[in-house]
Amino acid sequence: MRFTVSHRVRFQHCDPAGIVFYPRYFEMINAVVEDWFAAMGMPFARMHGAEGAGVPTVAVSAEFPAASRLGDVLDFTLAVARLGRTSAELRIEARCGDELRLRARPVLVWIDAQRMQARPWPEALRGRIEQTMEE
Repeated sequence: MRFTVSHRVRFQHCDPAGIVFYPRYFEMINAVVEDWFAAMGMPFARMHGAEGAGVPTVAVSAEFPAASRLGDVLDFTLAVARLGRTSAELRIEARCGDELRLRARPVLVWIDAQRMQARPWPEALRGRIEQTMEE
C-alpha cells in the first residue's frame, strides 16, 4: 500500500518566474518522508528525541519531467522499493492532476544519532514500513 499526501507549492519554493526551484523539491521530499514516518507512529520529534535515532538520506536521484508553479497542489505517493537491515530505498512521485512533475529515489538509513552509526530498523517500525512495500 502506497503512502499519499498532498502539498501546495508555496512562494518559498519558487524562483522569480513562479516555477519551483529544483532544490526545493528536496525539501518537499523530506516533508513527505517526515509525514510518512508520523503516519507510521514515529514522528520526527519522537525519533530524534526519545528514540535517539535519525533517518539521513544517504543517496538520492531525481527527475523533473514538468515544471510546477506557485499554487499547484502536488499529490505525492511514496512506496518502498527495497528494505534492508538498516536502510530503505523509496520511490516517490509527485503529480499535479495527471501530469508527473517529480520522480525521486531516496535511500534512507536508520541510525543511532549519538554515534552516527547505522543500526537495524526497530521491529515494530519495520513491520509498518513493510506495509508500504511496492507490489
